[in-house]
Amino acid sequence: MKFQSVILLALASLATSTSIDRKRVVGQFNPGRHASSNSTPMQVGNGNFAFGADITGLQTFQPFAIMSSWGWHNFSLPTAPGQSKISDFTGLDWWTHGKLVNYNQPNPAEPLISNWLIQNPQRVNLGRIGFWFGDNANITEASLSETSQTLDLYSGIITSEFNVLGSKVTVRTLADPDTDTVAFDVESELFKSGQLGIFFDHPYPIANKFDAPFVGVWNATSKHTTTLQQSGNKAQITHDMDTTTYYTAIEWQGRGSMTGPLPASHRYILRPSSRNSDSLSLSVNFSPKPTRSIPTPNSVSKSSTKWWSKYWESGAFIDLTHTKASNATELQRRIILSQYLLAVNEAGHDPPQESGLVNNGWYGKFHMEMVLWHSAQWARWGKWEIFNRAIPGVYERFLASSVDRARDMGWKGARWGKMSDRTGRSAPGEINSLLIWQQPHPFYFAELEWRAFPTRKTLRKWDEVLTRSAEFMADFAWWNETAGHYDLGPPMYPVSENTNPNATITPTFELAYWHFGLTIASHWKTRQNLPTPSTWTHVNTHLAPLPIINDTYAVYQDIPNMWIDPNTYYDHPGMTGIFGLLPPGPGFNETVMRNTAEKVREVWDFENLFGWDFPLLAMNAARLGDAEQAVRYLLDELWMFDDVGMPVGGPRVPTPYFPSSGGLLLAVAMMASGWDGCDDGASSRWPRGWDVRSEGFERAL
Repeated sequence: MKFQSVILLALASLATSTSIDRKRVVGQFNPGRHASSNSTPMQVGNGNFAFGADITGLQTFQPFAIMSSWGWHNFSLPTAPGQSKISDFTGLDWWTHGKLVNYNQPNPAEPLISNWLIQNPQRVNLGRIGFWFGDNANITEASLSETSQTLDLYSGIITSEFNVLGSKVTVRTLADPDTDTVAFDVESELFKSGQLGIFFDHPYPIANKFDAPFVGVWNATSKHTTTLQQSGNKAQITHDMDTTTYYTAIEWQGRGSMTGPLPASHRYILRPSSRNSDSLSLSVNFSPKPTRSIPTPNSVSKSSTKWWSKYWESGAFIDLTHTKASNATELQRRIILSQYLLAVNEAGHDPPQESGLVNNGWYGKFHMEMVLWHSAQWARWGKWEIFNRAIPGVYERFLASSVDRARDMGWKGARWGKMSDRTGRSAPGEINSLLIWQQPHPFYFAELEWRAFPTRKTLRKWDEVLTRSAEFMADFAWWNETAGHYDLGPPMYPVSENTNPNATITPTFELAYWHFGLTIASHWKTRQNLPTPSTWTHVNTHLAPLPIINDTYAVYQDIPNMWIDPNTYYDHPGMTGIFGLLPPGPGFNETVMRNTAEKVREVWDFENLFGWDFPLLAMNAARLGDAEQAVRYLLDELWMFDDVGMPVGGPRVPTPYFPSSGGLLLAVAMMASGWDGCDDGASSRWPRGWDVRSEGFERAL
C-alpha cells in the first residue's frame, strides 16, 4: 500500500498544467543559415545515427560526418615482438599505500601496444553525400545564390534552397527515428538537363585524438575498397576497411542509375534517367549488415514529424518567452536548441562521446565521468524512454569488466573505467586510471529514477550495480591511523585533473560525492528491507572532513598555495559542486561555501574552463540564492553556443562540446523545479522581473 500511494503521488506531480504552447515556443527558435559553417553542420538524426548537412542540405561543399553508434574501426595490431597482442600490454605499477598496484597506463617499454590501445577503436565517418553538377566540375559554394536553410525543430526536417546554373534547387533533409536512414526530397529543373545528380563518397579512418571539424581522410583510396551492386531503383555499396565492413543501401523513386567509382576515388554517382521529371526522392541506409528494405522518404517524413512532435510535447518544459529581457531570449534559445541537438547526438544506446555524432574527440570514445553531464538531464526533463536507452544498461554491460578491473588492482567491488569503447575497455592513461569521480555516478542516476518511480522494480533494477559500486568505494578508502579517519588517495586525480597525483589526498568534491554515494547505497538496502554492510556505514561515517584553507574549500587537503598558485584555480572548480550539483552532506558549512564561491568569481581562470563548468557554477549560485549570478554563468560571454545551438568547445577542446548542453539543461531544470529544502517560490530562483513558466519537473536532489 505504501508503494501504491507513493506511485500515485509521483504521477500526480507529473500531471502538472499543460498550459504552455510548446509548439509556439519551439518554433520561435528554428535555426536558419545562408551559408555553410566552417565548423558545424545543421543536423538530423535520432541519437544513434546523425547526418550533418552543409548549406545545400547535403554535404556538397563541406564534408561533415555521417556517424552512428555502431560504426567503429580498428587498425591492425603492431607486429613488433612482445607488442603484437593486447595481452602483451602490462601497464605500470605504482606504490599505493604500501603495496604495488598495477594501473592501466602506457608503459614506456611497450609504446606500440600502449598507443594502439589508446587509439583503437576509433569511430567511423560512414560517408559523404552531396550534389554532382555534371560537367560543371568547378562549382563551389560561391557559385550559389539566394541560399537559404531552415531547420523545423518540431518535425526534424531541414529545408534548403539555392540557385545554381540558372535554376533553383530545393532540398528536404530528414532522418528516420528508428533506423540509420537519411532521406532527401530534391526538386530542380536541372534534373531534366542532366546537370544534377547525387554523389556518395567514402573516407578512410585516421588515428587522430581529435578529428574535427571533419572525420576521416579522402585520399587514402588504396587502403580500403568499395563495391557496387544495383538492381532497378536500388543499389548497395559495400565498404571494406581492414576488418571493418558496412553497407550503404540506396533506394530512389523513379528511373535512375548508379555509376562509379570515379577514378582514384570511392565516389559513386546517382543520375536520374528520366528527363521528364524535376524531382528526385531517395533514402540512404547505413548498416553493419546488408539491408533488405529501407524506409521510403515519405515514411521517414511521417515518422520524423510524429517522433519530434511527441518529443517536444512529452516530459518537462520551460517557457521564458514572456520575459522581455534579451538575456532570457538567449537562454531560451540555448535551451531549445540544446534539447534538439542532444536528441540527435546523445539519445543512443551507448553514452555519447563529447562531440556526439558531429565529429570525433578522444578517438570517438566516451568518458564515464562525463556520462552524468550528458545523460542526467534526460531524467531531470522527464525523458525517461531516452534515459533508459543507455542507463543503467551501460553499467550492467560493463559490470563484469569493472569487477575484474577492481579485483586485478586488489580491491573489492566494481571500479568503473574512464575513456571507454562499446565493450567497456578503458583506454590506458595516467589520468584515465587515477580518476575516481565517475564511481558514484550510478547512485546519482538511481536516486533520480527512484524519485520518479519509487517501485520495487526500480530497486531491483539498480541493486547489483549499486552494491558493486559501493563495495569498491568502501574498500578504496583507506584508514589513516594517525588521523583516525578514512582518506581517498593518493595516488589519484581529482575532478580538475591538474594536481600531483601522488600528493592529492581527500579532495573536496570526491569526498562529498563518496558520502553521497555511500548514503544512497545504504538507503537502497533499507528500502528493500536489507541490512547495510557495516563496512559501508563505518567508512561513510568516518570519512575525512572536507578540506578547508583560509575559510574556503580547497581542491584537496593541504594543497600548497591555494588561491596563490595559478594551478590551484585552474580547470574545473569542483569544490563548488558539493553545494549545487550535490545536496549538502555531512560537515558542510554554507559560510565556507559562500566564501569559496566569491573567491572563485574573483580569481578563477574562466578563459580556460570547460563547458560544463559554467552550469556547475550556476547550480552552486542558485543553491546559494543568487539567481542573478546563476543566469550570468549560464550566459557568460566565454561560454558560447553557435547559430544552430552547437556548444563551442573553447580554447581547450574542439566544437561541439556537448557536456555544455547537458549541463545547461541540468542547471535549468534545477532552477525551474527547486530542490529539497528550498523555498517553494520560483521567483527566488530567477532574476527579479522574469516571468518563468514551467511544467513537469521533479525537484532536484
